[in-house]
Amino acid sequence: MIPLIGRALVSALVLLALGGCKPVERGYQGWVEGDFLFIGPEETGRVTELAVAEGREVKAGDFLFAVDSAVQTADVEAAKAALDQARAGLARIEAAQQRPEEVAVLEASRNQARAAVEFSTSEIARVRALIDKGVSTRQQLDQAQANYDRDRALLDNITRQIEVAHLSGRSEDIDAARFAVDGAQAQLVNAQARQARTRVFAQVAGRIEEVYYRQGEVAPQGRPVVSLLPPENVKLRFFVPQALLPRAAINGVVFVSCDGCQAGLTGRISFISQQAEFTPPVIFSLEERQKLVYMIEARPEKPALLRVGQPVSVELAP
Repeated sequence: MIPLIGRALVSALVLLALGGCKPVERGYQGWVEGDFLFIGPEETGRVTELAVAEGREVKAGDFLFAVDSAVQTADVEAAKAALDQARAGLARIEAAQQRPEEVAVLEASRNQARAAVEFSTSEIARVRALIDKGVSTRQQLDQAQANYDRDRALLDNITRQIEVAHLSGRSEDIDAARFAVDGAQAQLVNAQARQARTRVFAQVAGRIEEVYYRQGEVAPQGRPVVSLLPPENVKLRFFVPQALLPRAAINGVVFVSCDGCQAGLTGRISFISQQAEFTPPVIFSLEERQKLVYMIEARPEKPALLRVGQPVSVELAP
């Protein structure tokens, strides 16, 4: 006969052995992760304004910080001056080649030449009349004709000069001047864009997690001044044994619990790894599990109630 205490001990061992043959599924250990947005200046500059602090919630379009814009402002002013110069050059080429005062002098010379032509014309007629009367000679007629040809040529020359004076530059010169204006305009737009980028605004809503540079410090190009965590970038990461992988599906519901968290938290699976891996050493469990697991990520439906790095327990929906 087995003593009463002995029978109770044996019964407990049997039940434990039977229970160990089919362990009860519990939540899988995981943690909260976040894909941070690291926001910094596009050019090196000293932080002149800082409008946010760690833990502050910001909306899309909120001002975050600004860096010194003295260099960019100078570039804008230089680009404006270059544009004005290019526009003045284009206007000069498109306008008449000579000033109105110079054209007036040419017109006066043309009037004088016209008078000379009129006199030469009358002189030819007079000499011909004298020849008919036998008073003048053929040589005098030739001289009068030569004077007329000279005066006529001078009148034509001055007329051509006046026409040229009213012309603008050649078409290729005008095109080149217009291209110069376009280039100066593009340089101004580029300088203004660089100046605008010295003031940085939030592109999405989220929470400021950390401030790396304070007002008065020099922020290098490409280095973040603040880090921002949008709610949609919060995710849960956990690992499921390969035997239970068929229960996981994209957009499938998971139940989330953690110390001090609100009850009834849920999420939806957003990623299932295609490659198996061994259980990471950071995963701790009260019971032995299979070593070969697959990583799964889920998006919590209430990310504001979770904190990055927080350990959680995740259960797959039936």
